[in-house]
Amino acid sequence: MLAWRVHEFGAPQVMIFERLPRPDPGQGDVLIHVHAAGVGPWDGWIRAGKSALPQPLPLTLGSDLSGTVAALGSGISDLAVGDQVFGVTNTQFLGAYAEYALASAAMLAMKPSSLSYAEAASVPVVAVTAWQALFEHARLEAGQTVVIHGAAGNVGAYAVQLARRARLRSIATAGAKDIEYVRSLGADKVLDYHTQRFEEEVKAADAVLDLVGGETQMRSFQVLRPGGKLISAVSQPDQGRAKHYGVTATFFLVEVTTERLRTIADLIDLGELKTCVGVVLPLTDARDAHMMLEGRRSRPKGKIVLNVEVADEPTAPA
Repeated sequence: MLAWRVHEFGAPQVMIFERLPRPDPGQGDVLIHVHAAGVGPWDGWIRAGKSALPQPLPLTLGSDLSGTVAALGSGISDLAVGDQVFGVTNTQFLGAYAEYALASAAMLAMKPSSLSYAEAASVPVVAVTAWQALFEHARLEAGQTVVIHGAAGNVGAYAVQLARRARLRSIATAGAKDIEYVRSLGADKVLDYHTQRFEEEVKAADAVLDLVGGETQMRSFQVLRPGGKLISAVSQPDQGRAKHYGVTATFFLVEVTTERLRTIADLIDLGELKTCVGVVLPLTDARDAHMMLEGRRSRPKGKIVLNVEVADEPTAPA
């Protein structure tokens, strides 16, 4: 099989498209014939050696995927060969940029029937991140107010839609060109972060979902009510600042599970969540996808996805 490998950490040029033996599934593992693989910023961090997790070399990049079950390891009773599935490979977030990938059965679910493979591969990490932030970490309930930073991004777009469905009042921040898009997703109020200081517009929010970090995160403490929650998916908040404002502040890493994926899949098939794929590239162009991640090539709005159904022979690094 063909796969994108990294033998040394660095820029996208370190990625090598090479032939590997097809892996065999062990206990609890599923061998997936990959049809599509999602590309996310965490893939770039892993490639560059900046992952929050130890990543021994060499490695195969990629985590989000969709495809068909090719073989089952022992101890799996709820999947069968030929099933159409989506999810994440493993807790290391490795292995999906390949024609075949091993995935933990506990991180897979049946693909939403209303989605193509490319659309399904765009969903797992970002949608589950939004779900966990709102309902498991912030524990928000109908009628409460949440501020969503980076609302036009891949996680933010799901967070806005999930907030609308849960009857939360959402105040979103986005750039001017994205305001109508975010409003169309169901945000109650959208602020242009270029021209409006959100801390002057928002008071006593129940929670802030931080998908930006940096100065935006620091300024967010003052918009929370006492006892409010700042939930970040990008960086560890300042605990001294949280104490000063009388709020809690948490950073979390997403945990993709079969149960969470099933919840998301059901909402998609009911028409309550919309996906947004920005571009679909062939597997051979994975290096170009990473150039887009880094802003070295133009990046469309929405998720970058690799079509793995047809792969060519390895090419020399650019």
